[in-house]
Parts: sequence; structure tokens; C-alpha cells
Amino acid sequence: MKRVLLIKMSSMGDVIHTLPALTDAQRVFPDIQFDWVVEPGFAEIPHWHPAVKNVLQASIRRWRKDPWQSFKQGEWQTFLRKLRYTTYDAVIDAQGLVKSALVTRFAKGPTYGLGYKSTRGKLVSIAYQHPFDVAQDQHAVEKTRQLFSQVFHYPHPKTAPDYGIDKKRLADISYGENTVIFLHGTTWVTKHWPQQYWQELAYLVVQQGLRVLLPWGNDKELQRAQSIRTFCQQRGGSNLPEVLPKLTLGEITSLLSKAKGIVGVDTGFSHIAAAMAVPTISLYGPTDPALIGAYGPNQQHLKVNAPCAPCFGRECKLGTDFATIPPCFETLPAEKVYHALMKIIPKSHQINFFEPAEKEQNGSDT
Repeated sequence: MKRVLLIKMSSMGDVIHTLPALTDAQRVFPDIQFDWVVEPGFAEIPHWHPAVKNVLQASIRRWRKDPWQSFKQGEWQTFLRKLRYTTYDAVIDAQGLVKSALVTRFAKGPTYGLGYKSTRGKLVSIAYQHPFDVAQDQHAVEKTRQLFSQVFHYPHPKTAPDYGIDKKRLADISYGENTVIFLHGTTWVTKHWPQQYWQELAYLVVQQGLRVLLPWGNDKELQRAQSIRTFCQQRGGSNLPEVLPKLTLGEITSLLSKAKGIVGVDTGFSHIAAAMAVPTISLYGPTDPALIGAYGPNQQHLKVNAPCAPCFGRECKLGTDFATIPPCFETLPAEKVYHALMKIIPKSHQINFFEPAEKEQNGSDT
């Protein structure tokens, strides 16, 4: 049996992107077991994969904000004891950052990670006994799959990614059939699709007899969800979007897996939707889906058509004196997204992941 420690702590999308590599390794070594170091906010995700035995929670983000308090309370020492309790056959840093390299150095076992040419923090490669370079012109999912294939000495699989999520491990929750879920929350201000567009899209979708579900995770997202429902209510009609109660990560994932369709911005839950192979329209403004977008079958990426995109900026450099913030999203109005959604819901079974349904034009790609 191979016992492996995997270090991939954040963010949600990055954690999701790592799952197919575990599936690849498990197919080659059926008895392989992984322990996974992850931030507490995403600790539920590794448990969804059958190859994961233990999850070690590392609150690195919080510890960095108040290192003295975390040291005084013994949190760091407790984590190190758990980390060093087991001697592993392999310790893999799949993140390639200073924080993950530091954790790797404290673990017991031969260490593996990305080489100098493959990491954002170039010097972190010196933390590994066995660094490997991987091709950079490929999606993040494939980079991790390639890293694992080199660590365990098997060919980089050419098959579509299998995220290996065991649906039996998810919360059993349902809001009926014919649901469409709007993933309207994200961290960057520039990634937000305008609230007015969400309102207009919701009204168009509920007119088709579909049930729009609005999850939320904080007060701002709750207010946005309520505004979407209020807009539709003011327009008339009995079929209104439903503002969900605050749900756990597993409960939202369960709902995503049962949806007829999803519309989302560049957010971690859009990556979960891709992992569950649910027909999804993902909206991209300042970011580029080519290397880090929602990756899986039944996914359509709609990109803005603007000369400044993708800018990868957390703030719009063009200022705020625009009807739409960021103004690049003016090229993705509600009507355009609605028509794209209506196409993929009934035809999702015909979309081939490796053969795009539509050639990229006018700011959209499939």
C-alpha cells in the first residue's frame, strides 16, 4: 500500500482541480491512500474522494494574520504533531507556493513538487527532494495530473478528467426537478456580473417554467439574491426565484449535481459544477478560462469581448464612471447568456468535451 501526503490548501477551485489526479493514481494503485492538508474552509471537499483517508486542516491564512496568537494557543504545534505522526511513501506539494513548501519541509517522507520552471514562487522548488517540471500551456487540472504521473511513474492519462466525487458522501438535499442555479457570488469585484443582468436573466428563465435557485454565502450575496427575487416579483408572475437558506458546501454541491443547468461567474462553485458534469454557462471578464476555467463535460465559457480583457485585475483600471462595473461585461448582456443557457439545457448530452459545440467567436468559447 502506498501512503501519500498531499498538500493543496486553497482555493476552492484549486482543491477541486486536484481531484482527477487522485483518480488517476488510484486506477494505477487501487490500494493507495492519501492524507490531505487543506484550509478548514475547504476541508469537506477531500472527503468526497474515496482515495482520501485523513484530512489535516491547516489555518495558514489565519495564522499569518496573527502568528503570535496561534502560537500561544498551540494551534501550530498541534498541527505539526499531526503532520509528523505518519511517515509517508511520498509527500506531494501540488500547490507550489511558499506556504505549501513550508508544510512539505515539516512532513516525514520523500518530497515531490513542481520544478523551477513550473512554479509561481520560483525558489520553492528547492524545498523538494524530487522536483518535476510540467508543461505550462495546459489547464491546471492537467498540470497536476502530469505531476502525479511523474511522481508515480505512469503515463500522463489522455482521458477526460474524472473528479472521482462519490455522490453518496454528499448531503441528500433536493428542491425538485427543473432547477437552474445561479452562482452569483465571487471574491473579486471585477469578476461580478452586474446585478441588473442577474435580475433580467432570472425573469427570462422563470418564464420557461424553470425553477431558479439562489444560494448565498454572506450578507452581500443574500442581498443580491433577494434583489433578484424582488425584481421578478415586481414584473409579475407566480414562478419566482427562490432564495435558499444558508447551506453547507456539501448541500450546495448536492443541489448542483441535480440541476438542469447552472450559470456562474468565475467562482469555486463553478468548478464544482464542472466536476459534476452539469450543463453550465461560466462568465469570464478579467480572467481567462483557458488554463484555470471550469473544466469538464457540458461546460460553455462566455468571455467578454473587450480589448482590455483578460486583465487579471482585482480592480478595474478604467475607473468607475460606467453604467456597468466592470464595463467589459456590457458585452455579455442577460439576453446573450439566456440564449446560451437554453441551448445547453436540452442538448447537453450532445456536447462533446473534446469537440467544442461552437467555434470561439465574439467573446464566447465552448
